[in-house]
Amino acid sequence: MTNSDYSRIPMVDTGDLSPAQQKVYEKIVGGKRGRLAGPLHVALHVPELAERWSAFGEYVRFEGELPQRVRELAIISVARFWNSQVEWAIHSRIAASEGLKPEVIEAIRRGDVPEFDDELQALVYEFMRQLLEFGQVADGAYRALHERIGTAALVELTGVAGYYSLVAMTLNVHKVPAPEDAGAALLDHPDGTTTRHPTRLPPCRIRRRNS
Repeated sequence: MTNSDYSRIPMVDTGDLSPAQQKVYEKIVGGKRGRLAGPLHVALHVPELAERWSAFGEYVRFEGELPQRVRELAIISVARFWNSQVEWAIHSRIAASEGLKPEVIEAIRRGDVPEFDDELQALVYEFMRQLLEFGQVADGAYRALHERIGTAALVELTGVAGYYSLVAMTLNVHKVPAPEDAGAALLDHPDGTTTRHPTRLPPCRIRRRNS
């Protein structure tokens, strides 16, 4: 093991794994990820946890009913809320590659009010905002999104919120560093204070098209 890549926890040396770790490692790199990602380096210290973690993560990241653009919008909302630099560095790029508008990504990064011209994206963002900020979602926001995406996708979206909160907290508490080529960093406190609520994910606006 080496401490070179982590400031609080040693990175698992993949050349010196226990039998239990080796079994889980092979399953992870042989799966849809194809590699041992940052948070799984941490989780692999407890191979039983890493195995279940990886299976859950593969589903919410690569499978299910949610459109990839919507999924990535949800993930960067989680990254913004938890101030997870690593999660943001990785998923803001994926969100851009999936077609999420740069101005929306930048507004979320800065903690500014994002403006959507896609109603579904606005509904997803508002659902995530309420869930993360308040631990609950108002009936109106829940019903509006449920009518658009249905029960299964809505349950899946809640799973995305929970899974990527786990990832963000793990990356943060163990101080896993962001990639060297990471883009613009998140601001620790977008409103200039030491409080989180409610400025990290402010309510969005929908850009109305002229009829």
